[in-house]
Amino acid sequence: MRVLITGATGMGGSHLADYCLERGDIEVYGTRRWRSPLDNIAHITEQITLVECDLRDQAGVRRAIEEVQPEMIFHLAAQSFVPTSWAAPADTMATNAIGQIHLLEALRDLDMADVPFQIAGSSEEYGLVLPEETPIKETNPLRPLSPYAVSKVTQDMLGYQYHRSFGLRTVRTRAFNHEGPRRGDVFVTSNFAKQIALIEAGATPPVIEVGNLSARRDWHDVRDTVRAYWLAAERGEPGDVYNIGRGEAHEVKSMLDLLLGMTDAPIEVRQVPERMRPSDVELLL
Repeated sequence: MRVLITGATGMGGSHLADYCLERGDIEVYGTRRWRSPLDNIAHITEQITLVECDLRDQAGVRRAIEEVQPEMIFHLAAQSFVPTSWAAPADTMATNAIGQIHLLEALRDLDMADVPFQIAGSSEEYGLVLPEETPIKETNPLRPLSPYAVSKVTQDMLGYQYHRSFGLRTVRTRAFNHEGPRRGDVFVTSNFAKQIALIEAGATPPVIEVGNLSARRDWHDVRDTVRAYWLAAERGEPGDVYNIGRGEAHEVKSMLDLLLGMTDAPIEVRQVPERMRPSDVELLL
């Protein structure tokens, strides 16, 4: 089977590529932008075929789909860092929402509506969640609290609309926080780990800068996330939506404490305004 992974060089995309290759019956193609680093897929570059493609280029997206002729598509490419979406909301929306429209329109134009198309949404779509609404069901109201979350809601609803309007085999997933090897060092747990490593190396003062530590998240392993992506695409009901999570909520502080327990260095924890969001999601479970 020919599988296309958009954003194959990211953490999730690279682990999904690993999973597909481990199955032994998959020919893996992945999209990348010309400036995307290849560190995450350095171990498999000879086993997958990379296609240079910027999702904001409609003609380029159509060419890529026509060239690959995929039998299944996993759409993971996105501007996925929430703080960046506050600084660049229009760019976040263009990359995430308009980029997906280009993919969906390419499938329509090329008469490929029957190709399973998994859309990697986010638990951030739920945004403001009331304590009595947990554990969160797929039917929970979507109250996004960041430009990133709004862009993912848009992707989500586009997937539903293109299924209902044009019969595309879209399946939407909303993954809760997932961690693992290759996580970018701007994301919270990786950033904590990097700050501790720099302190241990004597490269920075013994102070960790943090934002909101009381927010609670449902963490799981990225290798479980990508298995769920596959199951959703293979067995999910077209047009439907599926949560992906562990079912346990932990404070960000507990993740920091876990990491601090791995070092002997005396470290001060300091909350700084620049790491606080204009509005934060307090609970995702």
